[in-house]
Amino acid sequence: MSEIFSRDPFPRRPLFAVGAMVVAVVIAVAAVRWSGVDIRQPDAPAVVTQLLRFEDRPDGSIAVFRATDNRLVDTITGQSGFVRGTLRGMARERRRQDFGSAPPFELIGRADGRLTLHDPSTGRTVDLESFGPVNAGEFARLLSMAVKTPP
Repeated sequence: MSEIFSRDPFPRRPLFAVGAMVVAVVIAVAAVRWSGVDIRQPDAPAVVTQLLRFEDRPDGSIAVFRATDNRLVDTITGQSGFVRGTLRGMARERRRQDFGSAPPFELIGRADGRLTLHDPSTGRTVDLESFGPVNAGEFARLLSMAVKTPP
């Protein structure tokens, strides 16, 4: 029985080769990060931009206003967890930097079909397509309604 455990259970050369490869990858990634090279793909040009203001209502809904003329675009009721969560994160950053809720957000539709929510007050940007097409579609619907709402 002890003879089985006395032999090497795994050849050492492949183990050292994998270890060396992992170290090389970590060094390569660190070199790129420290070099300051921007690895992010630049945003496509904006096709449509809407300034939107979001307002919490006493009944738990969220009123969405087009900021240019203060027109009601939509009222978000029910769960809409992604919209609520995204706005909650943006509001948290505004509170942290002592900004109020009055300044509008920019909802940007890009030429490549991606959507971006940008807060000009804090400089924070959320690439909405990163969360999947269903979640980005909730904001796409708001953008579409803001464009279609008559002045």
